[in-house]
Amino acid sequence: MDGAIPGTNGTLHSIYDYTSTEKAQLIWAVAIGTIIGTIPYNWMYVRYGAKNVFLSAGIISLVATSCTPFAAANNYVLLLIIRLIQGIAYAADFAVIGIICVKWAPHDEVAFFVSVLTVFSPFATVITTAVTGFLCTSSFGWRSSFYVHSVAGALCFFLWYIVYSDDPLSHSSVTSRELASIQKGKSAAHFDKKREIPYLKMITNSALVCTWFNAFMDLSMSIMIITYSPIYFNTVLEFPIEQTAFIIGITNFAQLPFKFGAAFVSDRITSINPKLKMLIFNTISCGIVSILFGGLGFISKDQKWLAMFLLIAVNCLMSTNCAGFYQCGRHVSQQFADVVIAAIQFCKCLALFFVPAIVAATVSDESDRGQWSHAFLVMSGLLLVANFSAYIFFTDQPAEFTKCEEPHDFPLKGSVNDEKL
Repeated sequence: MDGAIPGTNGTLHSIYDYTSTEKAQLIWAVAIGTIIGTIPYNWMYVRYGAKNVFLSAGIISLVATSCTPFAAANNYVLLLIIRLIQGIAYAADFAVIGIICVKWAPHDEVAFFVSVLTVFSPFATVITTAVTGFLCTSSFGWRSSFYVHSVAGALCFFLWYIVYSDDPLSHSSVTSRELASIQKGKSAAHFDKKREIPYLKMITNSALVCTWFNAFMDLSMSIMIITYSPIYFNTVLEFPIEQTAFIIGITNFAQLPFKFGAAFVSDRITSINPKLKMLIFNTISCGIVSILFGGLGFISKDQKWLAMFLLIAVNCLMSTNCAGFYQCGRHVSQQFADVVIAAIQFCKCLALFFVPAIVAATVSDESDRGQWSHAFLVMSGLLLVANFSAYIFFTDQPAEFTKCEEPHDFPLKGSVNDEKL
């Protein structure tokens, strides 16, 4: 047996057979690391740009990932430290999405940028699960999964380094027409590396607090689905757990038409007021989702395929959030949108603690549908409250702390790149 050690009664057991508490600690270590890293990474992005800072996060992540098999085989505390380091590196992800949107996204394409950049999470889940499943059952063994992902990550970050530029003006592939589109309606503060972040004004802005509340509940719902729906569908509705996991994986791809459709409407349909658009999509991604999810707990196993349909609908409709609370955060914060999006990742870390606490408080018997219905109702109720709060606090008007200067006329590129038009 791989990593076998003698137990208290003389039998052998694997050192990789972690208790439920240890499994929770390994998850929480990543969450704690992300909480620790969120503010420092955001500060470094503002001061030094995204190119080298995100590269450094990638290097840290690659080294930590490649060291995981060694840590797992030798010392549980070392493994926790490795997971903590991975969490710190993970903190760079959402902040870099915000930076790219601020610096590279034209005002009429922000929703599209957000929709494209946020697909990394569901895609990564599907791809890494498939690759890991293959490697773990092959002659290469489970350790090879960490090494393969490290190599793949190194390739991705190499491409990042040679392709990305912190300033569209200095990128050789950007034409004058594209640059004009990117800079239209923006101020110099959008590109200033020495800007001061008004943290206090941001965390006391009612529209941004409402944005983060909606994001927190939306992400909590997502974590609830990913973590606990396979358990519920297996123990209560008697679905094979592999079938549930497979269907959830497929819906990650099924989200794309909904995500990109919402982004198109948000960016391109100008006949609808921006505030009305964000409220419509926030109602779809939070309000309607809360009602559908709350109904899951009241469906018997005789109607289990109806429950599966509801789960698929919830997963798909949640993907329209790129045109909901994300847009409110972007409109209100303007050049500080990267800070808002970084804070959304902070909300995700808090959700990793919040959701297990809700389940632990309401579910003691995983085979009891009534107990699960309580957990579902708590989650759906809070998400519905978040959605209703949006009708009070959401706005499409920039906050006062963003109005430091008027839109600026930027220099355009010369005729060299214009030849590409």
